[in-house]
Amino acid sequence: MAGKNLEQKMQEAGNTVKMLRNSKIGAYVYPVVPSEFTNWRDEQAAWRNSAVLFDQSHHMAEIMLEGPDAIKLLARTGINTVENFPVNRAKQFVPVSYSGHVIGDGILFRLEEEQYLFVGRAPTVNWLQFHAETGGYQNLRIDRDDRSPSRPMGKPVVRRRYRYQIQGPNAWAILEKLNGGPLPEIKFFNMGEIKIAGRTVRSLRHGMSGAPGLEIWGPYEEGEEIRSAILEAGEEFGIVPVGSRAYATNTLESGWIPSPLPAVYTDPEMKAYREWLGADSYEATGSIGGSFVSDKIEDYYVTPYEIGYGTFVKFDHDFIGREALEKIADKPHRRKVTLAWNADDVAKVFRSMLEPGIENYKYIDLPLSNYASANYDAVVKDGKVVGLSMFSGYSFNERSMLSLATVDPDIQIGDVLTLVWGEPEPNGGSEKTTVERHKQLEIRVKVSPVPYSRDARENYADSWRTKQSV
Repeated sequence: MAGKNLEQKMQEAGNTVKMLRNSKIGAYVYPVVPSEFTNWRDEQAAWRNSAVLFDQSHHMAEIMLEGPDAIKLLARTGINTVENFPVNRAKQFVPVSYSGHVIGDGILFRLEEEQYLFVGRAPTVNWLQFHAETGGYQNLRIDRDDRSPSRPMGKPVVRRRYRYQIQGPNAWAILEKLNGGPLPEIKFFNMGEIKIAGRTVRSLRHGMSGAPGLEIWGPYEEGEEIRSAILEAGEEFGIVPVGSRAYATNTLESGWIPSPLPAVYTDPEMKAYREWLGADSYEATGSIGGSFVSDKIEDYYVTPYEIGYGTFVKFDHDFIGREALEKIADKPHRRKVTLAWNADDVAKVFRSMLEPGIENYKYIDLPLSNYASANYDAVVKDGKVVGLSMFSGYSFNERSMLSLATVDPDIQIGDVLTLVWGEPEPNGGSEKTTVERHKQLEIRVKVSPVPYSRDARENYADSWRTKQSV
């Protein structure tokens, strides 16, 4: 009988790594939003040169937490301090396991005194819901809104809220036109209100493309009206709606690793959670892809320090994983970097698709090249694995294949390393539906700053992105 929860599914599989490497689910899908409105090259260029409209209404899950115990739950589950978190602020919220490894992350909004909204991928939403239901919080109400289905197949899609971002060098001019005058002063990751089409819309000062911009949201039924107003107002400023193909690649330039493997598959303390997670949950059906292969699932876990969240760790409250993080806080850690791929080596991959009779290399999909839920390619120096490449794709703005990676502390900016592209022989790849039979290839990569985009490095407010650029 097939397992009814994650714990049973792991026991039946015998080896968790093999279970996830051979998952049939394939790559993470950005649903509902069309793949392209124009073409992904022009859409990427627009966030650097004019302005873009990102539609974030469908690919993230949300959970609303309300009541006096909401802040207690957040303090217990997050590495972040909650002491300096006033109403109309947001922060990058990061929970970790009892062993101190990242479960996920996302944006936490404090909307009212006792009302918080978390927006992100499913692992963090699952973790928050589990503790809300099992942690003895008597004065807490939750409302979950799952991401839209990957393949709606013509069925209607309804969310609680639409969520858009207007980004790029011309974004502010568009927003002022929509508002009918100058915008209120809103500091980075602070919230305010603006007017669009006569409606009052809540907003967050954000900047995924390195230039000033806002994230806005409101009732889902108003989404099309607001979207039309934005595009009409932005036409004279060159606004471009961004499709799902280009959307995720902006993180290659801005420096956020969105999909580490949630560290839930080990630790005796996590067993109750694994039994709570269904056999159809993200954690049970997700996939691992890439050239790095270990029989130990723990080798795929990352700590907050390794992916740029070290500054978020605050030992001013009692949170799950605190003791584990205190033990390693002062030790050397891997750190986040950008890897710029060698153009000649990348060209070999595409050439292999054009020469009949030779063995092909793993196809590099453009512009986003990830082919699993969580991606782990080995980064090698002198025959030793010195890092993991975790998110890869192509930037038309930089005219380069890029990936975000975590590398050993002695690796320096400017070093040239080797990224092993493709899954191991002799089988020529796992059983994932996104993996054709292929041969591995060594690709030279240059260790570069994060964010890779100079605009992002120089124009972001002092944040986790800029702190990682040295």
